[in-house]
Amino acid sequence: MSTNSTLLDRIVFYPILCEGWKQYMEGAIYHLAGFLLLLGFMGGSGTVGSIFIFGFFTAGFLCAALWGWLDACGLDIFIWNMLLVLICLLQLAHLVYQLRQHAFPEEFDMLYKQLCQPLQVPPQVYKEIVKCCEEQVLPLAKDQNYAVEGKTSIDRLSFLLSGRVRVSQDGQFLHYVFPYQFLDSPEWESLPPSEEGTFQVTLTAETDCSFITWQRKDLYLLLAKERYIARLFSILLGFDISEKLYALNEKLFAKFGLRFDIRLPSLYHVLGPASSDMELEKEPEENEGPAAPSGLSPTFVQTAPAAPCTVSPPAPPAHLRRPRPDSDLSASGSLLRSNRQASAERRAPLAPTQTPEL
Repeated sequence: MSTNSTLLDRIVFYPILCEGWKQYMEGAIYHLAGFLLLLGFMGGSGTVGSIFIFGFFTAGFLCAALWGWLDACGLDIFIWNMLLVLICLLQLAHLVYQLRQHAFPEEFDMLYKQLCQPLQVPPQVYKEIVKCCEEQVLPLAKDQNYAVEGKTSIDRLSFLLSGRVRVSQDGQFLHYVFPYQFLDSPEWESLPPSEEGTFQVTLTAETDCSFITWQRKDLYLLLAKERYIARLFSILLGFDISEKLYALNEKLFAKFGLRFDIRLPSLYHVLGPASSDMELEKEPEENEGPAAPSGLSPTFVQTAPAAPCTVSPPAPPAHLRRPRPDSDLSASGSLLRSNRQASAERRAPLAPTQTPEL
């Protein structure tokens, strides 16, 4: 205890000053060691950042060991710095092994940089995701169908890596699927794990495409086992579905000139063939009146023109225009159709009453 007190007194209360400073500076190798150690402390995080840090540490401690052996002539300085060099080399070997262990093919490496690295997903987690899809990249030729409406079963989840896919329903174009987007995210989210279903849209490749796919059962097992991966897929699928909804919203805006609310119960009734055209086709048939009997031929009797009547006939409604006497029923039907289309362009259609099961 007295020894510690004496040492404390010598350091704090009675410091021993240097009797004389050296008139010359240490060699360049000593200053190089300090500079390399400073660069090492400026490294970042992650595997690559750790390799940067321990790489400069190795070079700095090696320079310090050489300085202790050549200039300082201190055995303890040399031994300590060589021990630190050995430790840094072992750590570097471990980091390089980890980096090579998590190496992926070119397509999966690009996918990690584009999708997972901005979200700071660890490579170990990404390796589990890639392992679930068996590290296979599947091709999709031009004009080939990925899914057919009402026929293809929903038994997988796919992610487009390259190319462009067209999504349609009943022959009506809905939107495109571009690279680094899910092909069937709405079907995946709309169908519970215990149920089976079929696609309600048709997906056709417009160019040569490539994609990866996860089988439904295997992916559900992975999501049930890894909570972090389940949350990651929930975020990615939600973002992808919102992008598709906004794409439909932009299509409605371009078609009608009005901004629609994507929270409508259904957008297909607005995007698909308009039901008003079918109703307009039925109206001329109703205006024709009862059809003549099939067994009797129509007869035309020429009569003298009647005297003008003093009582004027009731005026037609304001929204209907009286057809010309010499025009046929098809002309009147096209006139009504054009009036309906002009009124549809001036106002937004109401929300549909029936919602398709998607």
